Amino acid sequence: MTLTRRESLKLMAMAALATTIPGCGPSDVERATDRVVKSAGQLPLADREPTVLSRHEYETVKVLVDLIIPADDQSGSATDAGVPAFIDFILEETDGIEEPLKEGLAWLDQQTTSDHSSSFITLDDSQQTAFLDRIAWPDDVEPGLEEGAEFFTLIRDLTASGFWSSKIGVDDLGYAGNTPQAYWEGCSHDAMAHLGLEYPAS
Repeated sequence: MTLTRRESLKLMAMAALATTIPGCGPSDVERATDRVVKSAGQLPLADREPTVLSRHEYETVKVLVDLIIPADDQSGSATDAGVPAFIDFILEETDGIEEPLKEGLAWLDQQTTSDHSSSFITLDDSQQTAFLDRIAWPDDVEPGLEEGAEFFTLIRDLTASGFWSSKIGVDDLGYAGNTPQAYWEGCSHDAMAHLGLEYPAS
């Protein structure tokens, strides 16, 4: 069974974020996410002004998250789901993440300015994608771009966590919540095989 990029990101979401942030466990992520959800009831995430990121940093995050999870036929993009506001809120609520994220954003602009005499957000789409392709695979990153690969892993995991804890992301998962089901057919054979398990012979 081959996973799409979007399906692979789903598997990373909350667990990946918890392991990426120094000293951050699942309960910390859950606490911050709960506060985002509560705030969203008072103010739409799309309208929330950043409190940690500068305006330029926030605009860069918007571009990055939509390159990581763009809109498709099934759902909206990461920005449509309020992920930039989620990330800014996580920075406000979680120790140990603001510095690496801000340093990564600064590194990104330094590199693209060196390569293209332009900040990342002013590059065209193809240039942005081509640059991210160079840092998106930590096991195969070019020498000298290791810092960028660490930053991309962080922003990717934050994006996945924000997207699939949003209403758009939950709908994208097809998650029904605590809904009574008339029957359950069990896990698919592909899912069982992926876990190295199998049903007993009948």
